[in-house]
Amino acid sequence: MHGWIILDKPYGMGSTDAVTAVKRAFRAGGHGKVKVGHGGTLDPLATGVLPIALGEATKLTGQMLNGDKTYDFTIAFGVQTDTLDVEGVAVADSDVRPTLEAIEAVLPRFTGPIDQVPPAYSALKVDGKRAYDLARAGEEVELASRAVTVHTLTIRHPELVSGPIVPQKPKPQDDKWALKQVQGDDQGAAGPLLESITLTASVSKGTYIRSLARDIAQALGTVGHVTMLRRTQAGPFTLAGAISLDNLEQIRHGAAPEDIILPFEAGLDDIPALDLTPDQARRLHMGQVVTGIAAHDGRYWARGSDGTPLALVSLSDHEVRVVRGFNLG
Repeated sequence: MHGWIILDKPYGMGSTDAVTAVKRAFRAGGHGKVKVGHGGTLDPLATGVLPIALGEATKLTGQMLNGDKTYDFTIAFGVQTDTLDVEGVAVADSDVRPTLEAIEAVLPRFTGPIDQVPPAYSALKVDGKRAYDLARAGEEVELASRAVTVHTLTIRHPELVSGPIVPQKPKPQDDKWALKQVQGDDQGAAGPLLESITLTASVSKGTYIRSLARDIAQALGTVGHVTMLRRTQAGPFTLAGAISLDNLEQIRHGAAPEDIILPFEAGLDDIPALDLTPDQARRLHMGQVVTGIAAHDGRYWARGSDGTPLALVSLSDHEVRVVRGFNLG
């Protein structure tokens, strides 16, 4: 059983929990043990596209991690939390609220190649330990700035955000969650002052949306945190092909796996294919370098004359070398 389940991950579920849910559904449906992995972690706070790889498709999860991703996210202005999202404790506040004009003016500064400091509450390792473990233990966490790319960054009207926005309530024991109201007239000449804004960002691997939200708020002379985060695209996969947990549960009750599993090749849609002759395919399967290939240098997936995916390959100077082989025969 080789292919993909694209889960529309619900709020509050971790990526590992989602993998476990898939395994249990297949076992309960009588399909035996299936090798399962996910193609890119989503925080419990986040919802949306979580590619779940089955069988040989698990060999492509690394490729998925390196792919571009797209998110819808909402920044609430006036409070910054230690986690940079709604699940944290307030650590700073500000009376300043931006106008739509001001937000539009700063977004170009965060588009293209940028340097970004990841959140202290992240899975990055510091001296062999996860940063979030150190932060939860009360230790000071200093992470180095990293280069990432924000391909596009646009304002998205809240009513147009794809999928449901989970309402978040302030923590009653923390009065800093009560955002301070701006004194005086909030209908200035530049337009109304905004308590929040929803944006869409298409980003490279390694980009932290929580850090992006923090930095945008600071550039606007205020502070902020993420209250909604929804991934709408990961590599070649989008919400259009995603299923809910309810759909997954149907496997438990006898539904055919083929009804929800996308083919193995779906994970290769953003990589060009390279067709090989039977002799070339045989040599590639044996781990040999295949020469005389007339194509541009780059990454491809090689397929045999019958269309079967054979391997992820690298082509350079008309020579093809295996990066990761598949066993789909």
